[in-house]
Amino acid sequence: MEPLNLPAFDYKVKHVNGKPYIFDIIRKKYVSLTPEEWVRQHFIHLLITQYKYPKSLFAIETGMRYNKLAKRTDIMVLATDGSPFLLVECKAPFIKIGEAALAQISRYNFTLRPTYLAATNGMSHYCFQAIDGQVHYMDDFPVYGV
Repeated sequence: MEPLNLPAFDYKVKHVNGKPYIFDIIRKKYVSLTPEEWVRQHFIHLLITQYKYPKSLFAIETGMRYNKLAKRTDIMVLATDGSPFLLVECKAPFIKIGEAALAQISRYNFTLRPTYLAATNGMSHYCFQAIDGQVHYMDDFPVYGV
């Protein structure tokens, strides 16, 4: 996998039938190592190590419904009361974070109403705060509990 614009971390990879799998510390299992998963694992570790997010509040690939369609969130961090705090949409490094990705996370915002939204492809990262129906761009990600 290619280097990302995210801090490196100590990861575990194994091969099953010639295919790579990476250990996910949240789901506590090995998952298929796709380019998107590479980004997701880096971002999870960033949130835990630099922004102090507790592992116990993460939900990975959580199912939800939007206009009767089944959808999955890439990373959701919950507040201590169980409400959505941060929702992160991860894309493969070669996928540009453009209108399509931002529209996707906006749809999730409409349903889940997290305090913060983020999108990353491992190279570019964007964070927003939703306040009273308005979305405000942030210079950095929020530190948990501050």
